[in-house]
Amino acid sequence: MTASTATRASTATAPTGLDSPSPGAAADSFAALLLLADGRFPAGAHAHSGGLEAVVALEGMRDVTGMEAFLRGRVATAGRVAAAFAAAGCAAVHSCGGAQAGSGSAASVLRVLDDELEARTPSPALRAASRRLGRQLLRCGLRVWPHSTLDELAAAAPRGPHQPVALGAVAAVAGLEPQAVAWAAVHDSVMVPATAAVRLLGLDPYSVYAVLARLGDQLDAVATAAAAQAHDAPADLPAWGAPLLDVSAELHATWEVRLFAS
Repeated sequence: MTASTATRASTATAPTGLDSPSPGAAADSFAALLLLADGRFPAGAHAHSGGLEAVVALEGMRDVTGMEAFLRGRVATAGRVAAAFAAAGCAAVHSCGGAQAGSGSAASVLRVLDDELEARTPSPALRAASRRLGRQLLRCGLRVWPHSTLDELAAAAPRGPHQPVALGAVAAVAGLEPQAVAWAAVHDSVMVPATAAVRLLGLDPYSVYAVLARLGDQLDAVATAAAAQAHDAPADLPAWGAPLLDVSAELHATWEVRLFAS
């Protein structure tokens, strides 16, 4: 290596999430995935139960068997939709290359995705919860991985974008690809209620994590299917619903005493 080459190498600017990958980019992206999937990441999820608190009170869920059935249903509905929209949001940011505001900007595509997800969320209580989570996630993402696309998204959605859309955008600027963010989204769809079940019902944490391990194949299948649709038109993304959860969410929102926000 010549002196001039060594100088250029030592003064090169480290790549950001949307720049050309460096030799360490894969390791950096894996670290970002672990951060996003960590329940201690300060994005507000600890204050939510993913609908489980209402099910415990209204349907009488009391054990690990009931929790497992709830999680499997949640993965196939809300988890599937969240993973698809997160993957699509991630793909949109990568496709636009972090372009600035305009008809072809990443932020404009993210707004379309946000509108489509709004239409798939009939419960006002769940809409509000999703936007609170999205706002908190975006706020945290801007501190950890600052990027103009996140600033534009925050400005375009002052109440907060829906959580999966925010997750896709944050993941993209952190250097993740659609498959990885789909895994993070579907993982979040079960970890939030599973953690809440331990707190609400006093379940054995070892038994709860055994259930999560058994769900592995289903989570992988859902994430893979979601990633395969990452470049589909927003209107063509999944619209699986859980009407009983919508109803219970509205009832839960009226309670004066509750442990979780949703």
